[in-house]
Parts: sequence; structure tokens; C-alpha cells
Amino acid sequence: MRAWAVVECGKPLKEIEIPTPEPVGEQVLLEVTHAGVCHSDIHIWEGEYDLGSRGKMRLTDRGVTLPLAMGHEIVGKVLKWGPEAEGKGLRVGQTKLVFPWVGCGKCDRCLAEEDNMCLQPRSLGVYQHGGYATHVLAPAPRHLIDIEGLDPALAATYACSGVTVYSAINKVMPMPPDEPIVLVGAGGLGLNAIAILRAMGHRRIVSVDVSAEKLEAAKTEGASDVVLAQGEDTAKRIITTCGGPVAAVIDLVNGTASARAAFDSLRKGGKLVQVGLFGGELSIPLPLMPIRALTIQGSYVGNPKELRALVDIAKSGKLPPIPITQEPLPMANDALMRLRDGKVVGRIVLTAEAA
Repeated sequence: MRAWAVVECGKPLKEIEIPTPEPVGEQVLLEVTHAGVCHSDIHIWEGEYDLGSRGKMRLTDRGVTLPLAMGHEIVGKVLKWGPEAEGKGLRVGQTKLVFPWVGCGKCDRCLAEEDNMCLQPRSLGVYQHGGYATHVLAPAPRHLIDIEGLDPALAATYACSGVTVYSAINKVMPMPPDEPIVLVGAGGLGLNAIAILRAMGHRRIVSVDVSAEKLEAAKTEGASDVVLAQGEDTAKRIITTCGGPVAAVIDLVNGTASARAAFDSLRKGGKLVQVGLFGGELSIPLPLMPIRALTIQGSYVGNPKELRALVDIAKSGKLPPIPITQEPLPMANDALMRLRDGKVVGRIVLTAEAA
């Protein structure tokens, strides 16, 4: 099979030939039709995360090996499967969304369909080849989700940006529809979060970003309010826009500046859910945590149950689409660089020949 892979961190992706895997056990081989380009791919391509004063965390220390075909927002056509997948509803040619955040498949978390919390992660596009390739191997039929009736390019984004924000939103719900929920970041995740909140019937959605262009996209998607993040007074701007400190902030950037502004915007009993991987660190005045009964919670992607629920919402017709730009799969490197340079509104989805 062909793949557009990271061969050396920080260097252009290269087209390489690697053996097409033969499925065994419950594994399912798919021909890739669509693959979303996610900001997490930038960190994988760079090969490290910024831990602030603690230095860098290198992905090779976490078991990431090169060459690697990235891409974890994957839609593909079923080609063949292992003997243990027989009788599980598979047919050659079916179009399926692939849940990528897989683990060992054997531990209590995986068996409870909380694969993203497995202590031995095997995520597609991170620890094994993903969607920047002509073929991908899913561990089991339960990791494949029917998307009949949906635009496959849009559906691909649900496997990461969609399920990630859906899981984060669930961590602050329930909330009254007119209670402000602040979303920091108006990229692919931010726009999907607005769409999902609207589908849930939430009305007060406040989008924060450094880009006026992306805030315009947020308003088009249905944000009730927008805040341009500039300088040291972003928290003050958020509080003014919301009419006071807020109960919930979801930080889809999660850098030093955005995390501080998010924390400083919280009211008593408020919750900050940290999602993004931009990097840095947050220095917290410790007495404020108990005095104001604050909560800071990390949220890592989502699980198969959440992805199926999100796809069901999309099939109901309640989930507005986000802007999608489609590019041919061989243009993966150019798409990645455009995302790195902040030139993408919404999501780029790579389209393979099989589409």
C-alpha cells in the first residue's frame, strides 16, 4: 500500500510503499476514502509536546515509531477481515467511520468500550499507521461505525474533532440553555463544538480566538457571542461578554495564555475542561481552588459509545455541518503545512482515489 508518512520529525511527509496488512483475528482491512487533517498531527509531525518549565515530551519516548502514516479521522470501504470477525455484519464495500483511539483490546477499560483510557494505547495514526495511506487496519468490527446518509468527508471529522468536543461537552453538562459555555479556539474542534451544542439545544455559546476570520466562521456556525483574544485582558473580555464569571470553559487550545484566561474567567463552582495540546503550563493560585470550589479536568478524545451517539445525532439531521475543504490524499504534506500556518478555517479532509 502507499502511505504519506513522517519519515523524519519536522521534515516533509514522504510517499512510501509498505506492505498491505493481512487481517487476522477480528481485524478488518479497509481501503481509505477520506482522512481528516488534525492539529494533533502537527505535534506528531514535530515529534514532541511543550511541557513548559518541564521541557519537552518526545513522542518516541511514548512508543511512537517512524515511518508513520498519520491520520486518525478515517472513513474507508471494507475489503476483508479476519476469521474471528465472521458473522459480525461485515460486507465487502461497506463505507465505515473508523474509531481510531484503540487500546490493547483486553483490559477492563477496553472491554467496557472506554478504549481511549487504555494504559497500552495503539491509536491509529499515532502508534500504528492511520489514514494518510491507501489502506488502514481496524482492530475489530466494533471500531467501525455506519455513516449511511452522511457526507463521508464531514463524518470523518467526527472521529476526532467531533467526538473530542462531544466528550468534553458531556463533562460540563447538564447546563441551562442560556448559561454561557465558553469555547476557547474556533478551529475545527471549536466549530464542531458549536454545532454539537446547537444540536443539544444550547443557546449561549461564546467562542474565543485570536483570529477575527475564525470568529466570523464561529458566528456563521451559530456562536451567540465571540471574543477576540488579545493581550492580557482576555479573561476580562470574556467576563464582560458573558455578563460575569462563567460556569464552564472548554479550552480547545490549552496553551499557557489560553489556560490562564480560561481559569481567570471561572465563577465560584466553575469548571475548566482542558482539551487542546498547544503546550506550556498553568500556574494556579492554590487557595482559590478550594475557596472558589473550582474544577480543572482534562478530556482525552472520546470512546466508541460517544462516537456512536454523536453519529446518531448527525443522522437525526440536528447537527449543522462545519466548513470542509477537500484535498487529494497525495497533497497531505501541503495540507499539514497550511494547518500549521493557521490558514485553515474548519477542517481539511484528504480524499483518496477509493472515494
